[in-house]
Amino acid sequence: MADPTTATAATAAASPATAPAAPVAKTVDAGKWANRRVGIRLVIYTVATHAFAGFILLLFELGNRNK
Repeated sequence: MADPTTATAATAAASPATAPAAPVAKTVDAGKWANRRVGIRLVIYTVATHAFAGFILLLFELGNRNK
């Protein structure tokens, strides 16, 4: 995604006859933090899924012993 400030600067430089636009507030992107949260969530889901699968396998093993 383009930075809004560079897009405004390029537009203003292309047409100097028009009045300069009001300064655009730069948005704060949580990209690094969002990526970290996604990574942490991925690890948690992976561990939880493996724990659940291990529990199911344990149930099958215990059920097999009683035959």
